[in-house]
Amino acid sequence: MRSLVFLRGLFFFLFLAMLPASAKQVEWKMKEYRGNKYIPLSQVKEFYNLTSMTQSGREITLKNAELTLKFLAGGQEVFMNDVKFIFSHAIVAIGTYHMSVTDLLKVIEPVLRPAKIPGAKAFDTVVIDPGHGGKDNGATNTLGTEAGYNLIVSRYLKERLEKRGFKVVMTRETDVFLTLQERVQFANKYQNAIFVSIHFNAAGARGRSSARGIETFTLSPEGVAHYGRSLKESDFIKKPGNSHDSANIALATAVHWTSLKRLNDPKLQMGIKDRGIRRARFSVLSGVKHPAILLEGGFLSHPKEKYLINTKTYQQTLANAVGDAIYFYRQATLGKTNSVKAK
Repeated sequence: MRSLVFLRGLFFFLFLAMLPASAKQVEWKMKEYRGNKYIPLSQVKEFYNLTSMTQSGREITLKNAELTLKFLAGGQEVFMNDVKFIFSHAIVAIGTYHMSVTDLLKVIEPVLRPAKIPGAKAFDTVVIDPGHGGKDNGATNTLGTEAGYNLIVSRYLKERLEKRGFKVVMTRETDVFLTLQERVQFANKYQNAIFVSIHFNAAGARGRSSARGIETFTLSPEGVAHYGRSLKESDFIKKPGNSHDSANIALATAVHWTSLKRLNDPKLQMGIKDRGIRRARFSVLSGVKHPAILLEGGFLSHPKEKYLINTKTYQQTLANAVGDAIYFYRQATLGKTNSVKAK
């Protein structure tokens, strides 16, 4: 219990309570670049009361005593207190270094000040979606199937959440097949809910020995592509899930950060890698009308990680981390006020 209290306090310190209720007033100096709006990193520093901005090679660091933001010039990987996020747009040089307004509003602001997320509301129900099932095994190896592991972890997660007082429903509780649309329709029957889809990963032949770790997906904002592919015309169509872009990323941060911390407890000696919080256009994220995330809990194709995933210790540690993170997230989004606006 003491360790849980400590982790909750640490989580709030690192992400959800480290900034003042009102950041500095800034008159944003936006610039257009290749069809998108950008703001100077120097203004991000000013707005969030950060005390220094330094550069070493391509790495640009903004920080104060509680927060460190690391950007890579020309890149989309961003680290907030050592947790990896994949921005929608790269950091660009327009005279000075700039970041996109989309990433300010859809990543930085909701992660650092979740109490100011517009439209976020209290919830009492968690919809757990164990991916795949029935005729769809998902990824497989000699030890088991993704569908099976998804269900095992989801059951542990359900137990953890119920102990914390949540109402919990699962899209499937046995090894049955459901279409993506059936999962969405099931989730949307519930009010005051969030949606968590549980999956495990696999790499092709080239990446089997190296691809490992966890990654957490949220729906791509309107006008942002599915990760790993170029922008399409359909990406500019607002999906039901886009109504919760800010809540999605805050929920993903809670789950991703807590899962990494728990799985990398030195006592467990697992060495789980951080593959980042990413954007995607998965059907279960775009169609669900609640804050929603999809967690990839590790690689069944990795020669070491597949054995870890097959253990009860890994499965319960991951499930307990997700359950506690959901509780932390609900606490963090209470007491909302107006959020930053940049048009």
